Amino acid sequence: MPAPRVTVQHADFDLSAEVAALRAGDAGVGAVASFIGTVRDRNDGLGISSMELEHYPGMTERAIESMIDVAIGRFAIRRARVIHRVGLLEPLDQIVLVVVTAAHRRDAFEACEFLMDYLKTQAPFWKKEQTPSGARWVDARSADDAALARWGVDVRNASGEAEHDPQTIAAALPPSGSGA
Repeated sequence: MPAPRVTVQHADFDLSAEVAALRAGDAGVGAVASFIGTVRDRNDGLGISSMELEHYPGMTERAIESMIDVAIGRFAIRRARVIHRVGLLEPLDQIVLVVVTAAHRRDAFEACEFLMDYLKTQAPFWKKEQTPSGARWVDARSADDAALARWGVDVRNASGEAEHDPQTIAAALPPSGSGA
Protein backbone atom coordinates (compact mmCIF):
# COMPACT_ATOMS: atom_id res chain seq x y z
CA MET A 1 0.00 0.00 0.00
CA PRO A 2 1.48 3.39 -0.96
CA ALA A 3 2.17 6.00 1.69
CA PRO A 4 -0.52 8.66 2.14
CA ARG A 5 -0.02 11.86 0.17
CA VAL A 6 -0.63 14.12 3.18
CA THR A 7 0.13 13.73 6.86
CA VAL A 8 -0.22 16.32 9.61
CA GLN A 9 1.54 15.08 12.73
CA HIS A 10 3.39 15.99 15.93
CA ALA A 11 6.26 13.54 15.35
CA ASP A 12 9.38 14.31 13.34
CA PHE A 13 9.89 12.76 9.89
CA ASP A 14 12.77 11.03 8.09
CA LEU A 15 13.54 12.36 4.60
CA SER A 16 15.23 9.20 3.33
CA ALA A 17 12.39 6.95 4.49
CA GLU A 18 9.80 9.22 2.87
CA VAL A 19 11.69 9.38 -0.44
CA ALA A 20 12.15 5.59 -0.48
CA ALA A 21 8.42 5.07 0.14
CA LEU A 22 7.47 7.54 -2.60
CA ARG A 23 9.80 5.92 -5.15
CA ALA A 24 9.00 2.31 -4.22
CA GLY A 25 8.10 0.21 -7.25
CA ASP A 26 8.02 3.12 -9.71
CA ALA A 27 10.71 2.61 -12.34
CA GLY A 28 9.41 5.65 -14.23
CA VAL A 29 10.85 8.02 -11.61
CA GLY A 30 13.83 9.87 -13.02
CA ALA A 31 13.83 12.79 -10.59
CA VAL A 32 13.03 13.45 -6.96
CA ALA A 33 12.84 16.98 -5.56
CA SER A 34 12.38 17.74 -1.90
CA PHE A 35 12.08 20.67 0.46
CA ILE A 36 12.38 20.67 4.24
CA GLY A 37 11.42 23.74 6.23
CA THR A 38 12.91 24.19 9.70
CA VAL A 39 12.31 26.46 12.69
CA ARG A 40 14.70 29.43 12.72
CA ASP A 41 16.00 31.03 15.90
CA ARG A 42 15.09 34.55 14.68
CA ASN A 43 12.18 36.15 12.83
CA ASP A 44 11.62 39.83 12.07
CA GLY A 45 14.67 40.73 14.18
CA LEU A 46 13.51 38.95 17.35
CA GLY A 47 14.86 35.78 18.89
CA ILE A 48 12.54 32.79 18.74
CA SER A 49 12.63 30.24 21.56
CA SER A 50 9.78 28.12 20.17
CA MET A 51 6.92 28.05 17.70
CA GLU A 52 3.53 26.47 18.12
CA LEU A 53 1.57 25.40 15.05
CA GLU A 54 -2.17 24.81 15.10
CA HIS A 55 -4.55 23.49 12.43
CA TYR A 56 -8.09 22.26 11.85
CA PRO A 57 -7.86 18.45 11.67
CA GLY A 58 -9.50 17.11 8.53
CA MET A 59 -9.86 20.51 6.89
CA THR A 60 -6.09 21.01 6.68
CA GLU A 61 -5.45 17.60 5.13
CA ARG A 62 -8.23 18.10 2.57
CA ALA A 63 -6.82 21.49 1.60
CA ILE A 64 -3.35 20.05 1.07
CA GLU A 65 -4.78 17.09 -0.90
CA SER A 66 -6.46 19.62 -3.19
CA MET A 67 -3.15 21.45 -3.60
CA ILE A 68 -1.48 18.21 -4.66
CA ASP A 69 -4.30 17.58 -7.17
CA VAL A 70 -3.65 21.03 -8.66
CA ALA A 71 0.10 20.28 -8.90
CA ILE A 72 -0.58 16.93 -10.60
CA GLY A 73 -2.82 18.68 -13.13
CA ARG A 74 -0.26 21.40 -13.76
CA PHE A 75 3.05 19.51 -13.83
CA ALA A 76 4.07 16.12 -15.21
CA ILE A 77 4.70 14.58 -11.80
CA ARG A 78 4.22 10.99 -10.75
CA ARG A 79 3.63 11.35 -7.00
CA ALA A 80 3.83 13.91 -4.22
CA ARG A 81 4.09 13.71 -0.44
CA VAL A 82 3.56 16.48 2.12
CA ILE A 83 4.17 16.14 5.85
CA HIS A 84 3.50 19.12 8.08
CA ARG A 85 4.16 19.09 11.78
CA VAL A 86 1.99 20.74 14.41
CA GLY A 87 2.40 21.37 18.10
CA LEU A 88 5.32 22.90 19.95
CA LEU A 89 8.56 23.12 17.93
CA GLU A 90 11.96 24.60 18.74
CA PRO A 91 14.71 26.12 16.60
CA LEU A 92 16.34 23.51 14.32
CA ASP A 93 13.22 21.28 14.38
CA GLN A 94 11.84 20.21 11.01
CA ILE A 95 8.41 21.71 10.25
CA VAL A 96 7.43 20.67 6.74
CA LEU A 97 8.45 18.17 4.07
CA VAL A 98 7.45 18.33 0.41
CA VAL A 99 8.68 15.55 -1.88
CA VAL A 100 7.78 15.19 -5.55
CA THR A 101 8.68 12.49 -8.08
CA ALA A 102 8.65 12.94 -11.83
CA ALA A 103 10.24 11.51 -14.95
CA HIS A 104 12.31 14.69 -15.38
CA ARG A 105 13.93 17.17 -12.99
CA ARG A 106 12.25 20.35 -14.18
CA ASP A 107 8.76 19.07 -13.41
CA ALA A 108 9.93 17.76 -10.02
CA PHE A 109 11.63 21.05 -9.07
CA GLU A 110 8.77 23.26 -10.25
CA ALA A 111 6.05 21.15 -8.65
CA CYS A 112 7.95 21.05 -5.35
CA GLU A 113 8.39 24.83 -5.34
CA PHE A 114 4.76 25.37 -6.41
CA LEU A 115 3.49 23.15 -3.59
CA MET A 116 5.63 24.96 -1.03
CA ASP A 117 4.46 28.37 -2.27
CA TYR A 118 0.89 27.08 -2.10
CA LEU A 119 1.38 25.71 1.43
CA LYS A 120 2.79 29.02 2.70
CA THR A 121 -0.28 30.94 1.59
CA GLN A 122 -3.22 28.53 1.38
CA ALA A 123 -2.82 25.75 3.95
CA PRO A 124 -4.86 26.45 7.10
CA PHE A 125 -2.10 26.54 9.72
CA TRP A 126 -1.62 29.14 12.44
CA LYS A 127 1.82 29.87 13.91
CA LYS A 128 2.55 31.44 17.27
CA GLU A 129 6.15 32.33 18.13
CA GLN A 130 7.62 32.75 21.59
CA THR A 131 9.95 35.77 21.66
CA PRO A 132 11.72 37.64 24.48
CA SER A 133 8.78 40.10 24.31
CA GLY A 134 6.19 37.33 24.68
CA ALA A 135 4.03 35.29 22.32
CA ARG A 136 2.99 36.65 18.91
CA TRP A 137 0.97 35.22 16.04
CA VAL A 138 2.80 35.15 12.72
CA ASP A 139 1.01 37.26 10.11
CA ALA A 140 0.79 36.49 6.41
CA ARG A 141 3.55 38.10 4.34
CA SER A 142 3.17 39.88 1.03
CA ALA A 143 6.36 38.11 -0.15
CA ASP A 144 4.57 34.76 0.19
CA ASP A 145 1.60 36.11 -1.78
CA ALA A 146 4.04 37.30 -4.47
CA ALA A 147 5.69 33.86 -4.62
CA LEU A 148 2.34 32.23 -5.39
CA ALA A 149 1.37 35.03 -7.79
CA ARG A 150 4.26 34.15 -10.10
CA TRP A 151 2.43 30.83 -10.70
CA GLY A 152 -0.63 32.80 -11.82
CA VAL A 153 -2.46 32.61 -8.49
CA ASP A 154 -3.59 35.97 -7.13
CA VAL A 155 -3.93 35.88 -3.34
CA ARG A 156 -3.92 38.68 -0.80
CA ASN A 157 -3.34 36.97 2.54
CA ALA A 158 -1.09 39.78 3.75
CA SER A 159 -3.82 42.34 3.07
CA GLY A 160 -6.56 40.24 4.65
CA GLU A 161 -8.32 39.63 1.31
CA ALA A 162 -7.39 35.94 1.01
CA GLU A 163 -9.06 33.39 -1.25
CA HIS A 164 -8.59 30.00 0.41
CA ASP A 165 -10.77 27.68 -1.67
CA PRO A 166 -8.43 25.34 -3.63
CA GLN A 167 -11.00 24.75 -6.41
CA THR A 168 -11.38 28.50 -6.95
CA ILE A 169 -7.62 28.88 -7.00
CA ALA A 170 -7.22 25.92 -9.37
CA ALA A 171 -9.74 27.46 -11.77
CA ALA A 172 -7.72 30.70 -11.81
CA LEU A 173 -4.47 28.93 -12.72
CA PRO A 174 -3.14 29.19 -16.26
CA PRO A 175 -2.97 25.78 -17.95
CA SER A 176 0.21 23.74 -17.59
CA GLY A 177 2.84 24.68 -20.14
CA SER A 178 1.52 28.23 -20.52
CA GLY A 179 4.84 29.66 -19.44
CA ALA A 180 3.78 30.55 -15.91
